[in-house]
Amino acid sequence: MTLILNEPLLLDGKRTAASIRKEIAITVADRKSKGLKIPHLAAVLVGNDGASEAYVSFKVKDCKEVGFESTLIRKPDTITESELLALVDELNADPGIDGFIVQLPLPKHIDNQKIIQRINPLKDVDGFHPVNVGKMALGLEGFLPATPFGILTLLERNGITVAGKHCVVLGRSNIVGSPMSILLSRNAPFGNATVTICHSKTTDLAYHARNADILIAALGIPGFVKADMIKRGAVIIDVGTTRVADPFKTSGFSLKGDVQFEPVAKLASAITPVPGGVGPMTRVALLLNTLKAVK
Repeated sequence: MTLILNEPLLLDGKRTAASIRKEIAITVADRKSKGLKIPHLAAVLVGNDGASEAYVSFKVKDCKEVGFESTLIRKPDTITESELLALVDELNADPGIDGFIVQLPLPKHIDNQKIIQRINPLKDVDGFHPVNVGKMALGLEGFLPATPFGILTLLERNGITVAGKHCVVLGRSNIVGSPMSILLSRNAPFGNATVTICHSKTTDLAYHARNADILIAALGIPGFVKADMIKRGAVIIDVGTTRVADPFKTSGFSLKGDVQFEPVAKLASAITPVPGGVGPMTRVALLLNTLKAVK
């Protein structure tokens, strides 16, 4: 007898993030009525990478919607590492800025880690500084990395528990895969999962993927996860957002996830779309971290 699932739950990050932004806006309005400081988020954009441009413009729009103050600082890709470090020092010292990000990726002549480690951990709303990563690993109060934080929030808001589940994370980047594995497995209200993390050196990655109750794909390889790589009823979180040339789009490209959506959705119990799944949740997590910073 073949198991036939109902339509999968679409984990609509766009709708969930919109709901959270409304909550944040109420909090900001309340702070304003009490004469408290309005959260101020700054973003540094180096060069003119198309994906980074789009992402930062959304962040500015989000800030306006919830009542945050925002500052966008643009610098050419010819900026030197020492000049960018000096800019980070200025933002660290500015009492009006509650949190800021330096949008990645940076030009090849600049060391990402040098920039990240120069940011004051109390203003590191991306959650990338080693101090915040260490606090996350120890279960201490700090800023969580925005994308993993957004994913956990999306699952929680849609009634999907992770405790006792087998979660498989594809990818071990410092931005998504590694912190995601830590957050899912920690002894916390929204954790306590058994986690397998897979990467380019994993033997028989498909075998591990097929044993996942919750599969999180963060490889950056369009269409990598196929229907024969998941088990029926699994929850699928697609973090991939790769720009692929598309002559039928006015922009000239389409955003493709790591998961082959249509065939996989037929087997999944819940799945995120691309776009409109994880991306909006990453942005709203950044707002939540900034609100935390001002408090």
